[in-house]
Amino acid sequence: MRASSGRSVWVVDDDEAVRDSMRVLLESHGLTVRDFASARAFLADQAPAEGCLLLDLHMPEMSGLELLEKLRSEHVRIPTIIMTGRSDAGLRARAQRAGAVAFLDKPVDEDELLGSIEQALSADHA
Repeated sequence: MRASSGRSVWVVDDDEAVRDSMRVLLESHGLTVRDFASARAFLADQAPAEGCLLLDLHMPEMSGLELLEKLRSEHVRIPTIIMTGRSDAGLRARAQRAGAVAFLDKPVDEDELLGSIEQALSADHA
């Protein structure tokens, strides 16, 4: 799971169309993208050394928030952005407590997504 630079985004979303569109968008902006269909698939791979994590909130078996909390409990501090089509104040607060740098509503605004990724990548280098 190593990428050639710190401008890497690890996308975890159970929707193949979302993963594909994220890959096309992010690669068109010079980012290296690695994507996974589930939190378990992501965990089965090596932990990323750098970059940022883009997680779907609602996935079967393990949600994006559960994945983020698991990573934090294992002291993995990769900057993380959560995306969701269904949110509420409680989920936003829980994501914030877990250290998410952004919580974005789907459909995600391209400029907001790219700005959040830049913020996350800057935090990763700091």
